[in-house]
Amino acid sequence: MADTPDLDTLRAALERVDDDILDALQRRMALADDVARAKLVTAWPFRDPQREDLLLRKLRGRAAERGLDPHEVERLYRVILDMSVARQQALVTRLDTTPLRVGYLGVEGSYSHLAARQRYGHRQGGVLLTGFDSARQAVEALKKGEQDLLLMPIENTTAGTINETYDVLAAGDGVITGELVSQVDHRLLGVKGAKLEDLREVLSHPQALAQCEDYLRTHVPWARAVLGPDTAVAARTVADRNDVTVAAIASESAASRFGLVVLASDLQPGADFTRFVEVGRQPTPLAPDVPCKTSLLVVLEHRPGALGQVLQRLTQRGVNLTKLESRPIPGAPWQYRFYLDVEGHAASASVTAALEDLRPLTSSLRVLGTYPRAEPIDG
Repeated sequence: MADTPDLDTLRAALERVDDDILDALQRRMALADDVARAKLVTAWPFRDPQREDLLLRKLRGRAAERGLDPHEVERLYRVILDMSVARQQALVTRLDTTPLRVGYLGVEGSYSHLAARQRYGHRQGGVLLTGFDSARQAVEALKKGEQDLLLMPIENTTAGTINETYDVLAAGDGVITGELVSQVDHRLLGVKGAKLEDLREVLSHPQALAQCEDYLRTHVPWARAVLGPDTAVAARTVADRNDVTVAAIASESAASRFGLVVLASDLQPGADFTRFVEVGRQPTPLAPDVPCKTSLLVVLEHRPGALGQVLQRLTQRGVNLTKLESRPIPGAPWQYRFYLDVEGHAASASVTAALEDLRPLTSSLRVLGTYPRAEPIDG
C-alpha cells in the first residue's frame, strides 16, 4: 500500500500554486494597464464584449482539454475580465490629463468606430471610446455627462440620409461641433470555404445593403438581404453561425476582427462617402479664418411658397446652401421641419442677416451648430 501523502506537505504545495496564480494575476493586471494606455492613444474602447466572448470561447475549449470544467473556468474569467476593466478605468483617473470620452454608434469594427479612430486616434491626452446601440442612447449619455462628444453618421452619398441622427438633433440635446467625411469601402464577408453560389442570406445594416443593392441583385440574386443593427454586428453573427450559406457586408477591418474571409470587393458602383457629425454639449470657438458651415433647423409657417421664400432670402444675402433635408414632425401629420446646411459662421454678418430675414417665415428657427467644414478623405 502506497504511503498516504502528508496533508501539511500537500497544503504547502497548494499555497505555492496559489502564489503562482497570484503572481500570474499580478502580471495580467500590469498588462491590462499597458493595454489601457495603448487603447487611449489609438482610440479603442475599453470594454469590447465581442472580443471577450471570443476569448471566453477559446478558454472554454482550453479548459476542457485540461480536464477542467469549462463553465466554471468561464465564470472565473468573467471575474478576471471585470477586474481588468476596472483597473483600466482606475488608471484613467490617475492620469495627469483626462482622456476625451467619445461615444460612437455600433461595435468595434463598425464604420462609425473606424471613423472615430480616424478622427481621435493619437490625440494628446488619449481618447476613451464607447459604442452605443442607438443614437438615442448615445445622446442620453451625453446629456448625463458620461460622454464628452459623440460621433454619429448623418448622411451617405449612395443611401442618403440617416434619419435617426436628424431626429435626435431635433430634440435639442446637443450641438454640432464638427464633421468628418470618410470613405466607405464595403466587402462581402463569409466563413472559410464559403462561395458566392453557396450564399442564401446576406446580413448588414440597412444603409450598407442599400449601398450594395446593385451588386447583390447582379451577382447573388438568389441570396436574401437580412437587416441588422450594424455592419460589424452582422460580421460577428456570420462568424458565430459558421455557416457557408450566410455572408455579411462590412469592412475589411471587421473581417480581420471576426476571422472571416473576403468573398468580394468593390460592391458599390463608385466612390462612396459617409458624413459624420460631432456632437457636444456646448459650441466650440472657431478661429476667424477657418472655413466653416452652419446647420439650421427650421419649421416653416404653413402657407404656400414659404420654402421658396426661404431659399430666395438666403440667395439675396449671398449665403450658399449646401444641404436641404425634410423630416416629418411627430404628432403633426403632413407637417415637416427642414434641416439646412449653409456655408459660413452663424455669427458672420451675412448669415446673421439671413437668419433675421428668415424668422418672419418660420414658426421655429434654431442653430444646430457652427463647425469647421470638412473635405472627403479616404477611410
